[in-house]
Amino acid sequence: MGNKNLSKAKKRKNDEFYTQYSDIQKEIQAYLEHNSDVFRDQVVYCNCDDPFESNFFQYFALNFNKLRLRQLITTSYKPSPVANTQLQLFGNDKTLVKAKVRSKITANKFIINEVEDINKDGEFNLKDVAIQLKRNKQNEWAPLKGNGDFHSSEAIELLKQADIVVTNPPFSLFREYVAQLIEYEKKFLIIGNMNAITYKEIFPLLKENKVWLGVNNGPKIYEAPRAFNQKNTFIDKDGKRYAKMGNTGWFTNLDHGRRHKPLPLMTMIENIKFNKKLKGQKYQKYDNYNAIEVPFTGAIPSDYDGVMGVPITFLDKYSPEQFEILGSDYNIKEGLLPELINLKWSGKIDRGYVNNKRLYTRIFIKHKRI
Repeated sequence: MGNKNLSKAKKRKNDEFYTQYSDIQKEIQAYLEHNSDVFRDQVVYCNCDDPFESNFFQYFALNFNKLRLRQLITTSYKPSPVANTQLQLFGNDKTLVKAKVRSKITANKFIINEVEDINKDGEFNLKDVAIQLKRNKQNEWAPLKGNGDFHSSEAIELLKQADIVVTNPPFSLFREYVAQLIEYEKKFLIIGNMNAITYKEIFPLLKENKVWLGVNNGPKIYEAPRAFNQKNTFIDKDGKRYAKMGNTGWFTNLDHGRRHKPLPLMTMIENIKFNKKLKGQKYQKYDNYNAIEVPFTGAIPSDYDGVMGVPITFLDKYSPEQFEILGSDYNIKEGLLPELINLKWSGKIDRGYVNNKRLYTRIFIKHKRI
């Protein structure tokens, strides 16, 4: 239900989701542990983020010097209902009051080249960023001519200047969004619906190791401050509204340590004997594919050299040094080798079948042997 709600809500103008600061921090920290210089001298672009409200903007602004960024660019995808009011930009400072006369609502861009303790209070925070932006001190805060859509010429020109894109793009436009990043050869760390794994535009990128999943399997709870009123929402003790969305994940082409960590495996006999989830069952062959069915990632046998069908959750543990991805049964024409199809079986080939029973989507893999 959460996945269905998320897909619908991403299309509705009044329903907006915000990634929590802690989720952004946790994910990025994993890349820094693998390579502490991953963001050094890089231009980071958050091109689907309202600078007044986005935790992506807050994270990179507050960690600008720590990450040694060269520049941070942030643009809002749609006009902000709090644009030019100074509210969210200053965080939770209750001493600031909302302007009585609201400025014209518009999409904005923030370009940050430098951050410092500008008010000399002994610490650096969002107030310092806001003051610098307001004064245009080594930074730029300006309205966009258009609506900030990532398709727009303004956004594309900013994208060309960027090295790494980090954001939570519209899920309904995920295919187009990733295609643009690939076209302009950008590094990225973005959030998407995990069902995107099966898209004919996305799966080949995963197969060819041009895109892979992130470290922490994606946020599961998002801030939902506006007119989102679904059963899977709740309000915390401070009055903030949140939405539970279980089927989301990080998609990236930034390297991280987890994808090079081999999955510990047992032999086929050991799995049958000791793997409690397998319940003593033997590995079965598909009716329509020349492969064996592996019902969950932990049951992948270490000593089988043939083709194996595994659930899409395998990609969370996938190491390109340990396995080769051959294809998927979800998009036969786009992602499956013809020799895997058992033409002797007269049934359908749209999904894997075992004993004439249709299974969920499977990814076909085999071991890489040195």
